[in-house]
Amino acid sequence: MDALFSTVGITIILLILVMMIVFLYFVPVGLWVTAYFSGVKLKLVRDLVGMRLRKVPPVAIVRPLITAHKAGIFLEANQLEAHFLAGGHVQSVVNSLISADKANIDLNFERATAIDLAGRDVFEAVQMSVNPKVIQTPAVSAVAKDGIQVRAVAKVTVRANIERLVGGAGEETIIARVGEGIVSTIGSSETHKQVLENPDRISKVVLDKGLDAGTAFEILSIDIADVDVGDNIGAALQTDQAEADLKIARAKAEERRAAAVASEQEMHAEVEKQRARVVAAEAEIPLAMAEAFRAGNFSVMDYMNLRNVEADTRMRDSIGGKDEPDAPTS
Repeated sequence: MDALFSTVGITIILLILVMMIVFLYFVPVGLWVTAYFSGVKLKLVRDLVGMRLRKVPPVAIVRPLITAHKAGIFLEANQLEAHFLAGGHVQSVVNSLISADKANIDLNFERATAIDLAGRDVFEAVQMSVNPKVIQTPAVSAVAKDGIQVRAVAKVTVRANIERLVGGAGEETIIARVGEGIVSTIGSSETHKQVLENPDRISKVVLDKGLDAGTAFEILSIDIADVDVGDNIGAALQTDQAEADLKIARAKAEERRAAAVASEQEMHAEVEKQRARVVAAEAEIPLAMAEAFRAGNFSVMDYMNLRNVEADTRMRDSIGGKDEPDAPTS
């Protein structure tokens, strides 16, 4: 019997503990007490229990609410809860409002939440409004009119523009515009020496272009941190052009040589054709002589006289030092 009572007692105690844990989870009494003594008036059931039912962590709302109240910024719990449900960062918004208030920057809750929901760090933006940020551009290469390449690195000091944070362009746009201005300024210089002698000229020209228009920042200054001389692009281009011209000339010469070879081959073929005709004509002479013998138009004596004349002609040519046409030269 005693064992039964002890088991029942332990079960009751466990049930009471579970009920207390569940009650304290849904009814954060400790958080309500902290808010009450911090001067933040909240309804235990309507506000805190309602946050639990709406799946909003009460700590994520009450702690920033207490912080804002102590800093003299009076917000409603419903405002913070709505911003949390919209996917915003409540603590970051509250911190930005406190920082802006201390720095005398005009920033209200609606603008702060809009900036936060736009995906920007509103607290960092307020800090940049108080303490400007330095953005360093990568090395920007450009070519002056004398063909010499110049590389420049700029440091851009910017301050966040709270009014243009929503819809304004970011740091990448600033870097791109500054790089474009550097290229334009160097490209318009007559020589690279002008850039090296007066690097502040780049800063003045680029700064006068109003590059911060439409961005979330205000450019305070542009300083050229480093200027280096690069390659002689003009000479390289001239060398490339000369090589291209040489290749074209060689191609044309090869074309002329091929045409000459083709013409020579055509002439050789024509000579061979003429020689073939001569050989064919010479081959017809014996036939004609045989026909003359048969017809009685050419006697044996005439033939012997012709051979004597040919022999006499060859002898005369030999005495005169003239080689026979078909005989090899010594």
